[in-house]
Amino acid sequence: MKTLVTIGRGGTGKTSFVALMAKYFIEAGSTPILLVDADPDQNLAEMVGIDLEHEGIRTISDLVTDTFIKKGGTTIGIPPAERIENTIWQQGLYEGQSFDLIAVGTKWIEGCYCLPDSALKQALSSMKRNYRFVLIDSPAGVEHLNRKIASDVDDILDIMGPSHKSLQHVRRAVRIIREVGIGFRRFFLVGGCLFPENLEETAMQETGQEYLGKIIFDQQIQDRVISGSSLLDIPSDNPAYRSVVRILERAGYVREGPQP
Repeated sequence: MKTLVTIGRGGTGKTSFVALMAKYFIEAGSTPILLVDADPDQNLAEMVGIDLEHEGIRTISDLVTDTFIKKGGTTIGIPPAERIENTIWQQGLYEGQSFDLIAVGTKWIEGCYCLPDSALKQALSSMKRNYRFVLIDSPAGVEHLNRKIASDVDDILDIMGPSHKSLQHVRRAVRIIREVGIGFRRFFLVGGCLFPENLEETAMQETGQEYLGKIIFDQQIQDRVISGSSLLDIPSDNPAYRSVVRILERAGYVREGPQP
């Protein structure tokens, strides 16, 4: 089992990158996969063709609201995350043929995401062993890193945008990850579709991290994102998808068997 976490500033294409990674591993036969939408915008399910509401799947924030606001909790003396772990399994997990998906959802009450993130962390600790890959789509920024949704991961991929703030984000993220004790094997830089190619060397020099490549802009991907269509059934020769394939191959995730 390997856990890959995608981070970055807002608008860099993190969620579409996670969806295209899922397509890659599905085509490679590296299933089952668990997709984790930790971003309150809740776009990942849509990008892989799932309507959670239609499927009757609740977000973790919704389940937390039901458990602790409407019902007043369940068992006294048990940590809050553990009180709803079974509920997350039963009501908050979409189960598909090649992948499953859970989503943290929008903010449950005025305040932070500490309790929903804690519940997600607890659920992940027992869920992840059932999957070959766990792909986590993180919220924008770095504040969420302090909550350590996943405390032991394989690869962290920072999707960079066309600004100096993306370089600052990488440096801050690496510092916070180390300070809070998130265990990781490798940290990679990935250029978003607007990231200038002439800044690749600068990015590596200023951050000290390895650069894997750039996600190619493709109108078909953009149109699907705007229309809310799945990215999983795009043609395998799509330029943006092929660029994600090259990025994953450079990270060592080489397909086993014939390519589609």
